[in-house]
Amino acid sequence: MPRVLRRTLRGTAFYAAVIVLVVLAGFPFYWMLLTAFKTDADLYNLQSNPFWFNGAATLAHIRYLFSSTEFSRWLLNSLIIGVCVVAITLATALPAGYSLARMPSRHAESLGIGVFLTYLVPPTLLFLPLSRVVSWLGLQDSLWSLVVVYPSFTIPFCTWLLMGFFKALPREIEEAAVVDGCSLFGAFVRLVLPLSLPAIFTVVIFTFTLTLQEFVYALTFVSSTAQKPVTLGVATDLVRGDIYYWGELMAGALIASVPVAIAYNFFLDRFIAGITGGAVK
Repeated sequence: MPRVLRRTLRGTAFYAAVIVLVVLAGFPFYWMLLTAFKTDADLYNLQSNPFWFNGAATLAHIRYLFSSTEFSRWLLNSLIIGVCVVAITLATALPAGYSLARMPSRHAESLGIGVFLTYLVPPTLLFLPLSRVVSWLGLQDSLWSLVVVYPSFTIPFCTWLLMGFFKALPREIEEAAVVDGCSLFGAFVRLVLPLSLPAIFTVVIFTFTLTLQEFVYALTFVSSTAQKPVTLGVATDLVRGDIYYWGELMAGALIASVPVAIAYNFFLDRFIAGITGGAVK
C-alpha cells in the first residue's frame, strides 16, 4: 500500500474517532439544552422531531426552577459545601503530600499507596461508620454533615496526587532557600507552593467536581429540602412518584453542569499539568 494512502487512511480513522468521541461527549449537553427550552407541548408530542425545536423555545422551565422550587438554595448549598471541602482538603493534603514526598524513610511510598487505597473504599461501606460520626457531632439532616463526610474521599486522592507532584520538584530548591536563611516552612510557602499551582488547581477542580456530583452520602445524610445540594434536590424534589418533570430536570442539570464544564475548559492546561506532574521549572 502506498505511503500516501496509508497516511490518508490513518488520518481519516483518527478524525473519525475524534468525531465519534465528540458526539458521545456532547450529545448529553445538547439533549439537556433542547429539553430545557422546549415547551411541554413540543416535549411530549410523539410526532415531533425529538432532536430539534418544533415550536418556539421557552424559559418556562427555568422560571419554574427559580420561582417554584428551592433550586437557588440548592445551588447555594452546593457552593458552600464545595468551598468548605476544597479548603479542608487543601489544608490537609498539601502538608500531608509534601511530608510524604520529602520523608526519608523507605516506607513513604508504601504509606502513600495506603493513603490512596482508602480512596478506593466504596461509599456504601463507609456511610455506616460515618453516620455515627455525623450523629455524634449532631449534624443530622444538615449540609454541614456533608462538609464533614466529603473530605473522607477527597483528601486521600489529593494527598497521593500532590505527593507525586512534590516528588518531581528538586530538593535543591528548598535546600538553597534554607542556606539563604529561610526556614523550611518559609521555603515551602514561598517556593514550593508557587511552583505547585498546577497541582493546586487540579486539586481544587477535582475536589469541587467530586462534591458537586456526589449523591450517595447526600441521599443518606440529608432529607430536608432546604439543606439539599443541587444534585440531590434536582433528582428527588423534581420527581413526583412516577411523574418526571423532564423540562425542569434537564434545566437544573444543565445549569449545574455548565459552570463545571467552563471551569475545566479554562483550566484544562493547568489541570493536565497537575495530573501529570509536569510543572517543574
